[in-house]
Amino acid sequence: MTHTQGAIFLDRDGVINENSAEHIKSWDEFTFIPGALDSLRDLAQTGLPIFIVTNQAAVNRGMMSHETLDDIHRRMIAIIEEAGGRITKVYYCPHDNHEGCDCRKPGSGMLKQAAAEFGINLKESFMVGDAWTDVGAGFGVGARSILLLTGRGRWNFAPAWNRFGLNFAAACDIADATTMIRAALAGHPMESTARLRNAFHMALHPREALVL
Repeated sequence: MTHTQGAIFLDRDGVINENSAEHIKSWDEFTFIPGALDSLRDLAQTGLPIFIVTNQAAVNRGMMSHETLDDIHRRMIAIIEEAGGRITKVYYCPHDNHEGCDCRKPGSGMLKQAAAEFGINLKESFMVGDAWTDVGAGFGVGARSILLLTGRGRWNFAPAWNRFGLNFAAACDIADATTMIRAALAGHPMESTARLRNAFHMALHPREALVL
């Protein structure tokens, strides 16, 4: 199979839906992040395949069944499609840390599986997530990785920087990442947006945000 087309790989929790330290174990616990559906619609307009690649160790920890997880994903995809978005396929890793699989991020197994099944050129692809493990999964196959500051992203920026240096980009949220991806596909450098630069500026100089 010839691998010519890139793809967009998205983590799920903290990117599409609100994260939870207790895991998302049922549809009742699933809440879309504001603006995520609009961004998924905009990403669909790029024409690239869109995959979700998500660690779901709650399955092998006995907190949720495969059937329940599949139900969550069916409902999620239905709403995404109703909003004009598109998900080519969802891949998930059910394994816990100690099981030594190659699919759990920061391993790149789920990305490689998608590449094998759909003929994806991973070096022309994008990996978007809210944890250093997402950055690692993309880095491992040469994809361009974007760390979001939603979900766990704010606490994962330093670990990602320590591990990967300048070999990843950062974005405020999936809307910000969408802007960056579309710019890259148009032939422009994948640079941080004004939203992110302003966010960092206000974090470093909070007094300038005061209105007297």
